[in-house]
Amino acid sequence: MTDWLIAVLLVGGGVFCLLGAVGIVRLPDLYTRMQASTKAGTLGAGMVALAAGIGFGDLDAAMRCGLVMVFLFLTAPVGSHLIARAAHRRGVPLWGGSVVDHLRERGGN
Repeated sequence: MTDWLIAVLLVGGGVFCLLGAVGIVRLPDLYTRMQASTKAGTLGAGMVALAAGIGFGDLDAAMRCGLVMVFLFLTAPVGSHLIARAAHRRGVPLWGGSVVDHLRERGGN
């Protein structure tokens, strides 16, 4: 039973990582590309780490994989947000089809 769970987590993690890569290639501007890569990449890597934690069957390895997941879920969105904010301050343009720019409405900070 655990082999099936590990297989599902690995395939699911791979699919999410692949979707993040496709999002980087297909989406129109920096901000949407960062969103796709951060969300899909974090979830995909988290699923792979969870599969590794289950697969090793050792409490020490499971704790390490759990810490990797916590680190990923805490740092990836924060880093992506800071990079997007710095890009906005530098004047990286939004996609032409963007409807609203909340940072510009608030004065850019």
